[in-house]
Amino acid sequence: MPIIDVWAQHPTPRFLRHEMLDSLRRWLGEEIPAGEVPVSATVAALDAGGVDRALLSAWHGPEGALVSNDEVAGFVAQAPERFGGVASVDLRTPMAAVRELRRAVRELGFVALRVVPWLWGLPPNDRRYYPLYAECVELGIPFCTQVGHTGPLRGSETGRPIPYLDEVALDFPELTIVAGHIGYPWTTEMIALATKYPNVYIDTSAYTVRRYPAELVSYLRAHGRRKVLFGTNYPMLTPRRALDGLDELELDEETTELFLAGNARRVFGS
Repeated sequence: MPIIDVWAQHPTPRFLRHEMLDSLRRWLGEEIPAGEVPVSATVAALDAGGVDRALLSAWHGPEGALVSNDEVAGFVAQAPERFGGVASVDLRTPMAAVRELRRAVRELGFVALRVVPWLWGLPPNDRRYYPLYAECVELGIPFCTQVGHTGPLRGSETGRPIPYLDEVALDFPELTIVAGHIGYPWTTEMIALATKYPNVYIDTSAYTVRRYPAELVSYLRAHGRRKVLFGTNYPMLTPRRALDGLDELELDEETTELFLAGNARRVFGS
């Protein structure tokens, strides 16, 4: 059965060494690789977990690009059958951000925009996001973001689904929103938004199957089967580790296919 990972990164050294990841490294017990990580290492991780395709995210924050759009395009070019690109932009310069998003989609072939709110300290209903939402609608791509508590040592308030994403979905009913990291401890709020709005989805990145909240599993098994997408947040979680225990969810064949690939193909066209 095909598997698509909707949130992954091929890391640059400056991304891996950033202080925001210190807490995650302590949890996972991992060391920082010396030098550049070859794209073949990420391909090997996909193979080990049985993942066919991953959407690689750029990262941009107030300090600049930790993984630039052009770097992601270079990674994708090395294995285009295995990767797609997800753009990131500088929220502080709205018009330049819109132009860069347009370039990433039209010239680099990227399939989505991702902004991580805690990195900026700005919730997704902040006015600086709004030109980007309009451009996502015009380009026909999803807006991807993070919900729930913040693993790195940063504030978590920006990850609350209600009121922040609720207001965005109301203001932009044509915008497809993919909320990554499940939303814990506000999982029920995130499920409520995905149920309320046709274009709002949840992805499971940063969580192993065995750590999915019970309410998400119940949603996935029932009326949420078309609203939940598989993700890893690689390299923080490998595909193999993220998928370990999938059979314990007791999903039927249709739900399993939708969760692992079908929903991603429909939402991202990738």
